Amino acid sequence: MRRRSFIWIALAVAIAVPLVAAAFSPLLAWRDPVYIAAGFAGIVALALLLAQPLLAGGHLPGLSALQGRRAHRWVGALLVAVVVIHVSGLWITSPPDVIDALLFSSPTQFSVWGVIAMWAVFASAVLAAFRRRLRLHPKTWRIAHTALAAVIVLGSVVHAVLIEGTMETMTKFALCALVVLVTVKVIADLKLWARGSR
Repeated sequence: MRRRSFIWIALAVAIAVPLVAAAFSPLLAWRDPVYIAAGFAGIVALALLLAQPLLAGGHLPGLSALQGRRAHRWVGALLVAVVVIHVSGLWITSPPDVIDALLFSSPTQFSVWGVIAMWAVFASAVLAAFRRRLRLHPKTWRIAHTALAAVIVLGSVVHAVLIEGTMETMTKFALCALVVLVTVKVIADLKLWARGSR
């Protein structure tokens, strides 16, 4: 019981602390509400990337395998929604910057990684939505979905690390490190490369 509570509390703290730290950033004083909302949507998206592999790998106590998969799908849908809010908010505040980013012509490197992560999120969502129609072999599906997840995590983490914005530095790096470590652990546990795995 204590271990179960500890895991959930640790997850809540890992997600809440960066959000609270960002809320007290002095940089918010010079930002309009739309830009602030877009920025926090990006932080929420990064936080959701910590929960996703834990749900997929069955590492959150109290949830059955079926409940974990269902929650994984719902959190995935929420991830798509907050990414759309993030990009839409940035579009409202500065359309030229978003266009440059989408065309990979932005002078800022974090934009490139953010766009790569965004398209990977959308691709993963489309793949999940049309999984049955595509009639993919289970192993093929897992490899494709996991590969996209790896691109999402890599792109999102590099995107966040390169941005000098409202996120407090230490909590940002801690959250990014946790996202990477948990994702690598779950992918390793899947053993997709093992012969005969299904």
